[in-house]
Amino acid sequence: MGGGGGFDDLAGAGVDASRASSVPAGIRTVAPGTSDATRIVLVRHGEAVCNVSGVCGGPIGCGGLTMEGRRQVESLRDRLLVTGELADADALYASVLPRAIETAELLAPALAASGPDGTVGPSPELITDCSLCELHPGEADGLTWEEFSARFSEIDWDVDPGQPIAPGGESWTGFVNRVAGALEAIAARHVGQVVVVACHAGVIEASMLAKVPVAGGLDGARLKLRTRHASLSTWEVDGGGWRLLAYNDGAHLAGLA
Repeated sequence: MGGGGGFDDLAGAGVDASRASSVPAGIRTVAPGTSDATRIVLVRHGEAVCNVSGVCGGPIGCGGLTMEGRRQVESLRDRLLVTGELADADALYASVLPRAIETAELLAPALAASGPDGTVGPSPELITDCSLCELHPGEADGLTWEEFSARFSEIDWDVDPGQPIAPGGESWTGFVNRVAGALEAIAARHVGQVVVVACHAGVIEASMLAKVPVAGGLDGARLKLRTRHASLSTWEVDGGGWRLLAYNDGAHLAGLA
């Protein structure tokens, strides 16, 4: 059937570039990309020791990845080596927590670009940044969640997102705004580049709250997403605007236990 215009023309689907570009910008539903856009790929770490042991995993409580967590990240690395989809990465970041650093180190070989003669260049140097950490737990760090409940008063961020998790720790709103600032800094530092960030489920949710038009996103809203270990979520930053290209891509995990 020949091209019939309609909504597909507004979206730019099934039409050539010249026709899609003629759709008025104010009603176009799929924005065209530009050569100077920045791509930020957020990778949740693999399954961690603190995830399976029920421990609050800050700097004290984080015991790194489990064997299953390493398998998950290795599966992602193997996928990237085959597809080359992140072989053009210019920068590699991780939070300072061991589970994120291990994830970044396992992924690094898949981020090295191959030259025209088949030689493989170096992977981007790993940059660690505390502003990319999971919510700072303060005095809750290293406690089991049973110990946490016994020691501190119960909190409910759906009622009061401004309440710190524990003395010396962050509130939900403080965390989301901290992550928003960290991502803005990375985008400003790497205009037009591809950046891979090994981070945490909370960081990925905070990115959604900060960069998608969510009511109350920076003021305490919560999405309670189910972000998979070793999954990819990708942002495009163009002209100051943030566009979500992918969330929770875990196709490489199919077949793992």
